Amino acid sequence: MNQQTKTYLLHGGLFLITLITTTMAGAEWMFGRLFIPIEGMKTLGWSEFVAGFQFSVPFLAILTVHEFGHYFTAKANHVRVTLPYYIPLWIGIGQSIGTLGAFIRIQDYINSRRKYFDIGIAGPLAGFVLALVVLWYGFSHLPPPEFIFTIHPEYKKWGLDYGLYAYQNLPEGGAVGLGDNLLFNFFKTYVADPARLPHPYEMIHYPFILAGYLALFFTSLNLIPIGQLDGGHILYALIGRKRFQWLAPVLFTAFAFYAGLGTFKPSDFAVQTDEAFFSQLGYFGLYIGFLYLAFSRISENRMTSLLITLSVVAAQLVLSWLRPDIEGYSGFLAFTFVLGRFLGIYHPETELEEPLDTKRQVLGWIALIVFVLCFSPRPFMIS
Repeated sequence: MNQQTKTYLLHGGLFLITLITTTMAGAEWMFGRLFIPIEGMKTLGWSEFVAGFQFSVPFLAILTVHEFGHYFTAKANHVRVTLPYYIPLWIGIGQSIGTLGAFIRIQDYINSRRKYFDIGIAGPLAGFVLALVVLWYGFSHLPPPEFIFTIHPEYKKWGLDYGLYAYQNLPEGGAVGLGDNLLFNFFKTYVADPARLPHPYEMIHYPFILAGYLALFFTSLNLIPIGQLDGGHILYALIGRKRFQWLAPVLFTAFAFYAGLGTFKPSDFAVQTDEAFFSQLGYFGLYIGFLYLAFSRISENRMTSLLITLSVVAAQLVLSWLRPDIEGYSGFLAFTFVLGRFLGIYHPETELEEPLDTKRQVLGWIALIVFVLCFSPRPFMIS
């Protein structure tokens, strides 16, 4: 067996495993149960697994179109690139989406803004178009509202007013809802039949809606105009090296500020015992250390990174004191850490600094508009 055949088998095998894990994850979201036995809960079987294809097929189709958008554009620009590597992830003891996504490896040095732009923009725009199709189908083919009783038979006693009662006494994290963004809100308002629209905490059971929403969520993350994310490639090509290298850390700082806003408030330290105070102070110290690690590559000078970290934390505390009702989304903190520590805030420099033509400039600003349409300040609501 030659090396090329082994490579194809690796890519194909990872795809098939990811198809299986996303199908299992989709079935678990659809039916609100798991495949692994848990005391007091009925496990899923073969029929539910087959139903899970309603999630995995559209979701992986969007992911695949995204990656092959990068792949074929790289080939067109004579840049050597690998086929997509799919990353399966199925937890088993809790719900997941069955994958950590996919990526392609660029095997050449990219020497121009234009090539970075073409390769960077092709993936998210291609996947975004298919996500629109999936969402349109999901919202225009909603089942009758009584469908939710097949998932939650205990809701029958409340009828279609279950939303007024079902979530009052749930444990923390007992229900997960899909947040809102401009595009998702458009589909709910103008495409869906209002009489069939499920409660926000129940949309996770509708596989096409869940697949489309997750596609919008990951598209928005990809299009954040920082570092070597697709959005970073696009903005770098649009505005050039000098402007991008000072704008990127500003955008990253703003993102980190929003992610951690409200995680700690001055009122959190108004506790009754010294033990509780020092415990809270310890967690606060860990939070500062976490943010420092995220900011550690924003400057070669460690003191500068520390001052930026402390300034962000101080600004968060001041705003939380003035407006305790304003909060960010702590779920973004993990992505902030990965972005700042591993993916990088800045963009690799290119030899050729040629400006983009008008057509590409228009496409670039359209991609940034797509980011605004897909971005949700609170992508997931946890009861």
